[in-house]
Amino acid sequence: MAKPTVAVYKFSSCDGCQLSLLNLEDELLDLVGVVELAYFLEARRQTLPGPYDIALVEGSVSTPHEAERIQEIRKQCKTLVAIGACATSGGIQALRNTASLDDLALKVYEHPEYLHSLPTSTPIAEHVKVDYELWGCPVNKYQLVEVIQAFLQKRRPNLPSHSICLDCKRKGVVCVMVAYGMPCLGPGTRTGCGVLCPSNGRGCYGCFGPAPHTDLKTVLASMNYVERHPGEVKGLLLNISNNAPAFRQAVDLLPAVPSETTGGKK
Repeated sequence: MAKPTVAVYKFSSCDGCQLSLLNLEDELLDLVGVVELAYFLEARRQTLPGPYDIALVEGSVSTPHEAERIQEIRKQCKTLVAIGACATSGGIQALRNTASLDDLALKVYEHPEYLHSLPTSTPIAEHVKVDYELWGCPVNKYQLVEVIQAFLQKRRPNLPSHSICLDCKRKGVVCVMVAYGMPCLGPGTRTGCGVLCPSNGRGCYGCFGPAPHTDLKTVLASMNYVERHPGEVKGLLLNISNNAPAFRQAVDLLPAVPSETTGGKK
């Protein structure tokens, strides 16, 4: 019996989510024992023709060529999973979405006329039907295994959806907002990173995207109180997951005139 086929595609991104798959180490051997990595240029030179059972797509759609290519990939796969912050929300490159692409290109390139970019960087779901979105920058490799396993078993992935703040409590990590007066987006960010930043004494900047059902208005009220410089909270929201709708809308909830900063004084 032929093994299910998995294809891994890269769009505009840094390759970090593909590397998360390669970094599975022991689990990677088990994975290739049950699936055929039919298309994965980062891992193997040989490619097998589609159609594929599962397509993992990393990166955002940022060029006209990518906008056409994702349509072809959708036709070639039964299940399409968008992996990582770029594929689910547009990534750090979506920072250009609120500016003029021509103005930015003139500041960076001597000959911007050679660029072939779309005015915005957008998530995969804005172009084709996506069966599942796995957030993170990069994605959690164990969550990625669960997603692949779930679709092979024809069930929905069973992943936690709580915020990073709860993970800090469970691990006994000191709250940087309470102890050090440092803004932290952990109460509004979905779990997955293993509280990497708070564990190292800095606030979360939301690279796993907004946690579902989080009251960001309340989160922002706590964060604004500990800003260490005007606009610090806005900078956290406009970071890696800047184009995630919940974070983007939360920016509009911030006061037009920053209040007096009090953070970092504890």
